[in-house]
Amino acid sequence: MKIAILSCEKLPNLTQNDQLLIPALAKVNIEATVVIWNDKTVNWSDFDYLIFRNTWDYFEKEAEFNRWLNQIEHLGIKTLNSIDIIKKNKHKFYLREMEKQGIKILPTVFIDKMDTLDIDKIIPSHWKKVVIKPAFSAGSYQTEVFELKDIRKINTDYKKIASEKELLLQEFMPEIQTLGETSFIFFDKKFSHAVNKKPIAGDFRIQVQFGGQYTLVQPKAELIEKAQQIVNSFTGEFLYARVDGIVIDDELHLMEVECIEPDLYFNLSEGSLERFVNAIVDLIK
Repeated sequence: MKIAILSCEKLPNLTQNDQLLIPALAKVNIEATVVIWNDKTVNWSDFDYLIFRNTWDYFEKEAEFNRWLNQIEHLGIKTLNSIDIIKKNKHKFYLREMEKQGIKILPTVFIDKMDTLDIDKIIPSHWKKVVIKPAFSAGSYQTEVFELKDIRKINTDYKKIASEKELLLQEFMPEIQTLGETSFIFFDKKFSHAVNKKPIAGDFRIQVQFGGQYTLVQPKAELIEKAQQIVNSFTGEFLYARVDGIVIDDELHLMEVECIEPDLYFNLSEGSLERFVNAIVDLIK
């Protein structure tokens, strides 16, 4: 069995955590090779499966990534997660569908492409602070937090982006700076572990590259079940999903579901790498 573990030019050898996958898969007789997803020299038919892991530039190359997904689908190459899941998950308007299904998401306004951005006409009047970001984005790319007094500047700064991409406006939840964000990680639709991430003082970005602090946590069973329901809303086989949200008064407020290239925090949870490899084996056997 030959598997390509997909990465990007910025990470030709994978992240330090994901490098552990190569020897772990070798132990179960799976030959895994790191491959850059947009490397034109690759013969994709050489691989039995492709596994999305560190494709951390896909949101900067939207048109190219979409063409590549179509190419892999046309070739009939099997992927984990599936191409259907990737296509659904890469555009954050899936959150609108989840809200209609009764899943509690952060208060969000979904903005279609428009030539003239006029946020003050669509923003709820009771919002004090707002996050704006493209629907096709990750890692705080083109993301800003602003107060209502700055709307005119945001309209100007995001006018070109709004003409090219759909946008999300989300009410800024101050709890992100105190309670942090909690990630529930699932392998093969089964809960594995959870990690809480808090930003450094004065910031809202929880990513480690911005100084975020990560801690392994054990959520209440009721919260795990709510995250499980979110994962179960996706049909088909699922190698992994990371459910990100803010837990306020024992209620999970969904921020997003990461199914393309999330950090899975193998270094924080003992046995998680083995659980991930077992999920791969179960899905491809």
